[in-house]
Amino acid sequence: MRALLLAVALLVAGIPAFAQEPSGPAVPRSWQSLSPQQQQLLHNFQGNWDGLPADKQQALARGSDRWIHMTPDERSGAQERFKTWRALPPEQRQQLRDRWRQFKALPPERQQQIRQQFNTFRQMSPERQQALRNQWRNMSPEQRRGALQRSEGAMQRGPVGHPGPHGAPRPPPRHGPR
Repeated sequence: MRALLLAVALLVAGIPAFAQEPSGPAVPRSWQSLSPQQQQLLHNFQGNWDGLPADKQQALARGSDRWIHMTPDERSGAQERFKTWRALPPEQRQQLRDRWRQFKALPPERQQQIRQQFNTFRQMSPERQQALRNQWRNMSPEQRRGALQRSEGAMQRGPVGHPGPHGAPRPPPRHGPR
């Protein structure tokens, strides 16, 4: 349960896919290098495409490619997330961008663990999700740090019943005095 708190803290706001960081230095793209579908989607940028920074060109090209390959349901969800994103105050958008950068700076294994935790959270009932959100909000900064540390430790040890470091199944945690 507490392991989910980190996922909630990092991902509950749902950072849009368009906020992803490029994997390397951006290289300028010509308008002609875009597919006809991408050109159609990005037609508003055609006149000043060459004047856009390379990273902006890359982001637009990636976003348009993702859009082309989405199902209608995925597109509808993306539009809703974008509306929500645009409605946020600039300070909150910056905070989410910073959190996204922090997440991307984590080792890939930790990112995967957080994604798994978040997917578990998303499968919970809305009431359970809200209870966890309230629990997180009511914690002091020290309690949050402790919960995050316990979460990281639990993820490193693995789930109950799965092999531990020596191949034996992991016993359930003890909750009484040691």
